[in-house]
Amino acid sequence: MVKKISRKLSLKLKLYNMITIDELKKKQTTKTRLIGLDLGSKRIGVAISDENQKIATPFKTLQNNGLKNLISDLSVIIDENKIGGIIIGNPLNMDGSFGKASQSVTDISKNISKSVNINVSLWDERLSTVGAFNLSSQLDINVSKREKKIDQNAAAFILQGALDFLNN
Repeated sequence: MVKKISRKLSLKLKLYNMITIDELKKKQTTKTRLIGLDLGSKRIGVAISDENQKIATPFKTLQNNGLKNLISDLSVIIDENKIGGIIIGNPLNMDGSFGKASQSVTDISKNISKSVNINVSLWDERLSTVGAFNLSSQLDINVSKREKKIDQNAAAFILQGALDFLNN
């Protein structure tokens, strides 16, 4: 099932100058950092991996002030942190189908990939915000602090899932 969706997605993404996570696995070299994004309508969570692509760390939360500002902010982060690829959370429906939110993320990802000179790949982010919130609750962090950093924690959750895949 995953391979079938991956093949369909692969053909679709090539039209948008993006690559699938499987293609990223083949192309990506270690000793380069990856960035993870959790795109939201109000806020965008950002996480960065270490150079060995083993650990994702929450980095910051950006306000969603439009695509132009997002690309500008990403360009600065990419240059300052020597980023070699971008993983963007794709909010698929629970049954794995593409919904309105997924289409929106795909459109934004396409525009990001046209504006930056590094690989961009989508990663299934179902339940990432819930997972990040639950993980932070296990760390005994109070609710107001959890909610403040939920977007960057969700981005780290997304990026960590992709890193685990890339390392297996």
